Parts: sequence; C-alpha cells; structure tokens
Amino acid sequence: MSKHEKLLFKILSGTSDANIHFKDLCDFLKNLGFEERIRGSHHIFRKEGVIEKINLQQDKDKAKPYQVKQVRNVILKYKLGGKINVQI
Repeated sequence: MSKHEKLLFKILSGTSDANIHFKDLCDFLKNLGFEERIRGSHHIFRKEGVIEKINLQQDKDKAKPYQVKQVRNVILKYKLGGKINVQI
C-alpha cells in the first residue's frame, strides 16, 4: 500500500482525524488534482467539478480535525477515493 493509499484509508476511516499531518494532507489533495492557493495561513484547494472549496489551516504540524472531516466528506461525495473501500 502506497503512502497515498495509507493516508486515504486514514482519512476515510475517520479514527485519526487529529493525527493527520498538515503537509501530508496538502500533498494528498494536490495528488488528487486540487489546485492550491495560499492566503496568509489559509491553504485553499479548488478542483474543477467540485463545488466546495477546501480551506485548511495548520495546527502546529497537524491538520485541524474538523477540516480533515470536510476533506473526507468531499472525497466521499465526489468519489475521489479510487478503489479503496472503507467501511464507515
């Protein structure tokens, strides 16, 4: 399982929202085709075909848990997870 797949599994499982590294989450979103724009401490991700914009802020070296949940909801809504199957 690649690093990308492990992080996807971690995000979709919902059990480690407070333990996702901010940089890993940003790299993950870029890998999914999101474009990043940085405004101060806000990292804003947009992707064509996805209505929601994802706004991330760093909490020390981690992503904020509620923002990881927002990423999970976008992945599930737009079926961006690929072939990983996680029981929720």
